[in-house]
Amino acid sequence: MELLSDIDIKSVIIGAAIAATCVIVGSRGYELAYPCSAIGLIYVGYKAKNLKYGAFLGAFASTPIMYLAADGRLGEFTNFFATEMGAIVFAILILLVGAFIGFVGAWAKKDRIKAKEEYEKKQKIGKNKKKNKKAQKESKEK
Repeated sequence: MELLSDIDIKSVIIGAAIAATCVIVGSRGYELAYPCSAIGLIYVGYKAKNLKYGAFLGAFASTPIMYLAADGRLGEFTNFFATEMGAIVFAILILLVGAFIGFVGAWAKKDRIKAKEEYEKKQKIGKNKKKNKKAQKESKEK
């Protein structure tokens, strides 16, 4: 079961809980909490192994939001969304948005790792070049 070892289950649970909590708080009258539910999904994507896992886990972590939407926490369904097909489309939209936000979190992690590597490269070739060489020689001697 290599798949389960690649997934950080704790981050998925925490991210889904943050997203659901923000939706619940938003339904109580604090509408500014609705966009903050993306924080949990970004966290899930950030802790993912790669971009594919980030998108998949973002969609998976958005399932509590689907339940809360069916419960009426995101408002009452009217017109097209009051039909069965509308509810299915709405659920798929929630999953797609969750997958996109998880992908963005994973992409941010990848970009941060790349920036760290470039920063380390710059440190090695900058004005501290002699100091870095001396430190490397001392560490090799030990």
